[in-house]
Amino acid sequence: MHNSLVPGTCLYVQGKRVRKTLPTTGFELACKWKRNYGKYQVKEAWFILTDLSSLRAALNAYKQRMGIEEMFRDCKTGGYDLEGTSLKGNRLINMIWLMTLAYTWAIFQGTELKKKQVQKYVSRRKEPKKKYRRRSTFGVGKDGEKWVNYLEQYSLEVEQLMKLTPSKRRFYQQGMRAATLINSIS
Repeated sequence: MHNSLVPGTCLYVQGKRVRKTLPTTGFELACKWKRNYGKYQVKEAWFILTDLSSLRAALNAYKQRMGIEEMFRDCKTGGYDLEGTSLKGNRLINMIWLMTLAYTWAIFQGTELKKKQVQKYVSRRKEPKKKYRRRSTFGVGKDGEKWVNYLEQYSLEVEQLMKLTPSKRRFYQQGMRAATLINSIS
């Protein structure tokens, strides 16, 4: 079976017994190996043990996992540091309620910023060798508000710098347009 799975193909295997220690039935195997694009080579395939009835359903469910992983990172080290609070009981529940409201707002903001294509202004790449930004929708939303506040706080200094480097005026104007779009969301 593994020989027939090559980049750009999918398989859905039904009725096979799965074995790690004792044989088990009642599961299907969904397999997908993404295709290679130019220099981007996919090294391995997905093998998903599932009880879902089709390849499409299994792959769609697995794709959602990435969003869930992103949300866990946002609630832990990437944003709210919930584990660092050491809260328990009702205080933990209250904190989760507050986080849910703030998280929902940040997701809304981030989604709107991405629609308006201004996320590149608020979420700069921190890893120089990475081609794409690794910032969640939540992170983009959270950073947008900080970025606009920073622009307002240091507007005089930025104007003075623009007088020193008129060649950068076009970029400054693009950034100010982005700030206007971000403010229109808030």
